[in-house]
Amino acid sequence: MAEAEAAQLKEEGNRHFQLQDYKAATKSYSQALKLTKDKALLATLYRNRAACGLKTESYVQAASDASRAIDINSSDIKALYRRCQALEHLGKLDQAFKDVQRCATLEPRNQNFQETLRRLNTSIQEKLRVQFSTDSRVQKMFEILLDENSEADKLEKAANNLIVLGREEAGAEMIFQNNGVALLLQLVDTKRPELVLAAVRTLAAMCSGHCARATVVLHAVRIDRICSLMAVENEEMSLAVCNLLQAIIDSLSGEDKREHRGKEEALVLDTKKDLKQITNHLLDMLVSKKVSGQGRDQALNLLNKNVPRKDLAIHDNSRTIYVVDNGLRKILKVVGQVPDLPSCLPLTDNTRMLASILINKLYDDLRCDPERDHFRKICEEYITGKFDPQDMDKNVIAIQTVSGILQGPFDLGNQLLGLKGVMEMMVALCGSEREVDQLVAVEALIHASTKLSRATFIITNGVSLLKEIYKTTKNEKIKIRTLVGLCKLGSAGGTDYGLRQFAEGSTEKLAKQCRKWLCNASIDTRTRRWAVEGLAYLTLDADVKDDFVQDIPALQAMFELAKASTADKTILYSVATTLVNCTNSYDVKEVIPELVQLAKFSKQHVPEEHPKDKKDFIDMRVKRLLKAGVTSALACMVKADSAILTDQTKELLARVFLALCDNAKDRGTIVAQGGGKALLPLALEGTDVGKVKAAHALAKIAAVSNPDIAFPGERVYEVVRPLVSLLDTQRDGLQNYEALLGLTNLSGRSDKLRQKIFKEKALPDIENYMFENHDQLRQAATECMCNMVLNKEVQERFLADGNDRLKLVVLLCGEDDEKVQNAASGALAMLTAAHKKLCLKMTQVTTQWLEILQRLCLHDRLSIQHRGLVIAYNLLAADAELAKKLVESELLEILTVVGKQEPDEKKAEVVQTARECLIKCMDYGFIKPVS
Repeated sequence: MAEAEAAQLKEEGNRHFQLQDYKAATKSYSQALKLTKDKALLATLYRNRAACGLKTESYVQAASDASRAIDINSSDIKALYRRCQALEHLGKLDQAFKDVQRCATLEPRNQNFQETLRRLNTSIQEKLRVQFSTDSRVQKMFEILLDENSEADKLEKAANNLIVLGREEAGAEMIFQNNGVALLLQLVDTKRPELVLAAVRTLAAMCSGHCARATVVLHAVRIDRICSLMAVENEEMSLAVCNLLQAIIDSLSGEDKREHRGKEEALVLDTKKDLKQITNHLLDMLVSKKVSGQGRDQALNLLNKNVPRKDLAIHDNSRTIYVVDNGLRKILKVVGQVPDLPSCLPLTDNTRMLASILINKLYDDLRCDPERDHFRKICEEYITGKFDPQDMDKNVIAIQTVSGILQGPFDLGNQLLGLKGVMEMMVALCGSEREVDQLVAVEALIHASTKLSRATFIITNGVSLLKEIYKTTKNEKIKIRTLVGLCKLGSAGGTDYGLRQFAEGSTEKLAKQCRKWLCNASIDTRTRRWAVEGLAYLTLDADVKDDFVQDIPALQAMFELAKASTADKTILYSVATTLVNCTNSYDVKEVIPELVQLAKFSKQHVPEEHPKDKKDFIDMRVKRLLKAGVTSALACMVKADSAILTDQTKELLARVFLALCDNAKDRGTIVAQGGGKALLPLALEGTDVGKVKAAHALAKIAAVSNPDIAFPGERVYEVVRPLVSLLDTQRDGLQNYEALLGLTNLSGRSDKLRQKIFKEKALPDIENYMFENHDQLRQAATECMCNMVLNKEVQERFLADGNDRLKLVVLLCGEDDEKVQNAASGALAMLTAAHKKLCLKMTQVTTQWLEILQRLCLHDRLSIQHRGLVIAYNLLAADAELAKKLVESELLEILTVVGKQEPDEKKAEVVQTARECLIKCMDYGFIKPVS
């Protein structure tokens, strides 16, 4: 019984293999192997499973299975050749050569074996040549680099060559085997920046994707020395050492995602101790005065990237717990640094922000309330421990720490604001005579007033102080921050017209001052950044945004600032927020009239819409933004580095693009200024909402634009996936509809695009929408299918048995909606022209086929009538029996009437096709011409 079942499973596996379902075939062969002890069958099963391994690129498994088949029968030529193919892919050319040599001995006349022999022989010779030349090259490079008398250009060339060599696996191994690590350390000891840099970059390349080499490098160079190199002022050096550490961490934690084999696979190293040591040294760097601002930034970047889980589905968050217990106080110390105090650590403009991001990531990575409570208690103890009535500097640091946490996990920051004395201390520092106190307090108030209840407290207790500081201070930094604080407080009611915090006209005055600072090129970028941030808050007010878009110099100054500041995430976010506000592309809650009445009855506050937030005003603002060149500014912002352009900023940019694309007449301008190209990365990366918004904007462009102009070259193929992602029941009807229009336009361009749409598995979704009750969705889906049927693989789906695809198209030809009829009859005409089998199948799928065909041939709309006559001709030409059936029906009379008409310009095609049908009937001898 078991042997019979094994044989049956083998046959089942063969069928799966023929259908190219290699995973199912592998499963069947594996099950059969467990049931049989017959040596001949075992050899066949191993051999067949090896073939599956080759198809799925599982070359290690394929080689192993082929070897087992050869163990049973050493002359199994198929198994020998399959092992040869697997070994060649694994880079084991000499072993592959031996296998194919054996095959050629067994079958000397087989041309395939002879050709493989020649190819492998050439590859082996080339590999040996490279290997021997690499050896000598490595030695020569080190000789030049370690010779003090070497010329500068030779030195530079040798250093660059060494880096390039280290990036190749063979080259890296060669350097390593030739005492390379010790020689590279000698280069580091020279302390010549260009040589140290070359050594660090080569070490990084050698460590990349190789756990054993990474471990040796880490222990040879030592983590304390690596960190001291990263701590230097030189930005280029600090970044290079950061890349080295990242390569080591990736290799040790298995993040390099490379497939390891042989010795490297067999090597089992316990890397946890090394990874913990690296984390400890990075945390120590955060609070060391010997570390430069650049070095501190790189340490924070490494912690940000490697400590929190990349996927929250992974249960283990032990790295985060370890850092919270052993390093949170150190991170808080960085967050609380005040640049103007003498005790301040060396910082860059981004250091405190990076520390806030790290706190945010660590907090988000916690799994349960007890872990979050522990985190909060550490923060509370640190802040309350800083409060000291005798030492104002400590109080300032405490408030700066709260300010930094508010820029990270806002919920946690909000809890800390509730600590006794925190809000009062902020207000008290505003009244201090020291500028440093005012600066910190104002920034803290800005971050604290995000929540409406906090903003109300500050308006009650601190707004008069802010106004006083604004009027009296001569320090521009404090003045502009105070202005932003007032801006934020003024916008605390959001878009609700009934919740204005300040008197009528106050917010417009604040905005005017922000625009004035924005246009003043003599003010430094950092200060102008605050002006943009002020506008990001104030533009929630419809009067402010309407005035702003009319101020073309201010708009263009903001765009120029965004283009020039692609390394500053705060500016990009503020500009994006301002544009979202100006275009009203933020989410608006649907107002249900019944709930409004209920709220009024119970005397609750009902949000009011500003008159200038109506559609006409929004459209006018969009026009002005486009005229001012917003698209080119957005395209520049999208090009910013991924660390700077956060997912939230990407979502905001996608929202703006979608609002800009709303009017079809504006889409040409957007494409001309690079909007189509800029939308692609936004549709592929970022938040789920951002990707959907960007995909929708792409769909709007793809629906009406020439794809060759909007997305030139290979870029057009990248558009397909975002559009297909919109064909989802979770998306709204408009997104479905415009995605279908975009895909219709693309599928009409070339078969390569149709193939891409097919490969993205869009066909089932398009078919689903052909069943829709919604007329426009059904029409768009049918038009898309009309273009798709030109593709051979789509035609094969229609030819396959056991589906109703053809029946659906035939029935849609009988619909009352002319646009659906036109598209469906076009699809049917092309399908019946491509395959005779489909002509016969059409007559079997529904009993109404003849009635539908007759209706098409008599249709008032000439394009539909022509398509119906083409279908009739295809059926007549396909089969004599089918032709006879058609002639015996009323169709002959219809063809005769149409064919006898006098052809004018409009009807020429219709009459000609009807006459061709009659000629085909004459060829069969079913009718005779009347003389």
